[in-house]
Amino acid sequence: MEWYLKVLKQHYADFSGRARRKEYWMFTLVNIIIAFVFGFVCGLIKLPALSMVYSLAVLVPGIAVTARRLHDIGKSGWFMLIALIPLVGLYLIYVLTLEGDNGNNAYGPNPKAVLA
Repeated sequence: MEWYLKVLKQHYADFSGRARRKEYWMFTLVNIIIAFVFGFVCGLIKLPALSMVYSLAVLVPGIAVTARRLHDIGKSGWFMLIALIPLVGLYLIYVLTLEGDNGNNAYGPNPKAVLA
């Protein structure tokens, strides 16, 4: 949960820098769980618009953390547009699982080294 809150509080619309695999995947996991539960509850009480409000609220931080994750492996944030190509877009999931560059790259210092 701390990774989810970190993305929302500290890096809401921050598209610069790098994000570790753990930061990206923990944000994604918690976001999927919250969206599922929130969508289920909103469906039960017949207020699906509330679920859409949540989705819109986490859209920008979700794109931002994805861009920072791509920066960690040395790719531009624009690389996420590959997801728009049917089947080829699955390659993005593979890329997001790769280990980040060791040391500094064009997008900043290694986030693992900063924490250590």
